[in-house]
Amino acid sequence: MAILMIRIGIECESIEQDSWGIARIINKLLEDIARRPELQKEFKFFLYFKSKIPNYPFLNNPIFVKRLVRVPLVPKTWLPISFSLYYYILLPIRLWFERLDVMYFTNYMLPPLVFTKSIVFLTYDAYYESRSKNIPLRYRLAYRIFSTWAAKRATQIMSISEFSKQELQNVYGINSDRITVNYLGVDVPNRSRAASHHARDYILFVGQAFPRRHLKESLLAFEKIAPHFPNLDFIVVGPDKYSPLIIQTLIKEINARLGSERIIHKERVRDDELAQYYSNAKALMYISTKEAFGLPPLEALAYGTYPIIADNPLSREIFGESAFMVKEPESVFQIAEVTVAALTDSARQYRITANKDEVLNKFTWQAHTDRFLKLVQSMAHG
Repeated sequence: MAILMIRIGIECESIEQDSWGIARIINKLLEDIARRPELQKEFKFFLYFKSKIPNYPFLNNPIFVKRLVRVPLVPKTWLPISFSLYYYILLPIRLWFERLDVMYFTNYMLPPLVFTKSIVFLTYDAYYESRSKNIPLRYRLAYRIFSTWAAKRATQIMSISEFSKQELQNVYGINSDRITVNYLGVDVPNRSRAASHHARDYILFVGQAFPRRHLKESLLAFEKIAPHFPNLDFIVVGPDKYSPLIIQTLIKEINARLGSERIIHKERVRDDELAQYYSNAKALMYISTKEAFGLPPLEALAYGTYPIIADNPLSREIFGESAFMVKEPESVFQIAEVTVAALTDSARQYRITANKDEVLNKFTWQAHTDRFLKLVQSMAHG
């Protein structure tokens, strides 16, 4: 019998408070779904939350059924639930009664008691973090057990680049036909640059400052070039993820040596502020040696801002030659050298600007949603 209405579940705990990483990806997917009234004829989306349902306007669309997963008959004020209780026990119980066609797990892990057809968003990050001593043991164990379980038992794995797909095949031994590559998207802004709320020129870093993104080395590289660019600042947007925390202290030390507040750190900004920062930056530094995709450099390019990134297979897959690339991301001297080129090499700047639409046209949120829905349809009807 044909399925008339496809019932899709999406695990949404990540968007309750955060706007980075997977939360940004899920928000963009839901926003694009909400913009398409025609989807209501074929799909119903069940969204699952742990602690609260965010007050995002797009969530009011009738295509979404919002579920706050709680212990039955127990008020949430009596028993605040942990992520583990929510994700591994309460959510699978709730799914048993929902009888969905497909469930999308966005937190890199598959609970063991799920019998619905499943899609799991998975990247090499989960494998890396499960073996890293920079995060608490309980998180390492969770990734090692439940990400491995996802690799073995999920109906489909969603990857976000061909490079990431190859990594997953290598570390988890997943068959190629169980991995769907679904590139992320980027919002293409108005062509005109917004008025800057920062009076001086600046370069920019956006994202969670994990060690693999080499913010420490980028700050030290800026210190080297700062005397040669007296009207240039460095704005850092995002939380410090080093263990122990080092960014605030390092910024204070560099500013003291430079004799003024040349580096400004903001842990979080509104989306409209972020758009202004992207729009007016001279360059974006995001020199990451381990990513499944990495949105900030692509978002920067959309605003006409030159990305400075690590030279690796993923960067080549996404950008081709449309970025300034650092061959040795651990080298403060080379980061400084490439940053100077990004600020002064007008011929290279022109080529990147001329080719940016060719890059950006491959990465749209509409296409991301289309590929997701196509995968869901094939699973629901298969």
